[in-house]
Amino acid sequence: MKQKNVLKEFEKAGALLKGHFVLSSGLHSPMFLQKALVFMHPKRTAKLCKALAAKVSAAIDLDKIDAIVSPAVGGIIPGYETARYLGVPAMYVERENGEFVVRRGFPLTKGMRVLMVEDIVTTGVSSRECIAAIRATGARVIAAACLIDRSGGKAKVGVKLISLAQVDIPAYPADKLPPELAALPATKPGSRGLT
Repeated sequence: MKQKNVLKEFEKAGALLKGHFVLSSGLHSPMFLQKALVFMHPKRTAKLCKALAAKVSAAIDLDKIDAIVSPAVGGIIPGYETARYLGVPAMYVERENGEFVVRRGFPLTKGMRVLMVEDIVTTGVSSRECIAAIRATGARVIAAACLIDRSGGKAKVGVKLISLAQVDIPAYPADKLPPELAALPATKPGSRGLT
């Protein structure tokens, strides 16, 4: 699937929002990708995740993946759908006392080979935190994958990052907003901080 087609799927779902947004990373941006509006449509989500699974298959040896692990909340659906196409179990980490941990009896054990799957990467913080939680179990993270890398390839997650689309959407610290963005009221649609 071509990058422009990935963004078209977001547009068709009404998930490409413009305004002034405070991202989960704390950065401010004139654009927000409301993936929940994409994920509410099973056919659209399946189409995107099937394409991501194909891209992962072309980039790494699938015999080296035992499971997919994603960060809650946003990564659960794309992680599950991508795992379905790759034929491996899907698990997720969730926050406990502010840090990602493996819970719910998920059998993530020493030596397992894991592909970490995210929804959207901006700075890579959530991905790095998820990877740290996976590694804390003794499992090995082979690579990471996401539907959209909105950093334009600048985000570093600590392992190879495979993205279905890579776009450079501007994001600014709160004290360095361009005047046109500062003039708009800010909304915070992300999920970080959910308990």
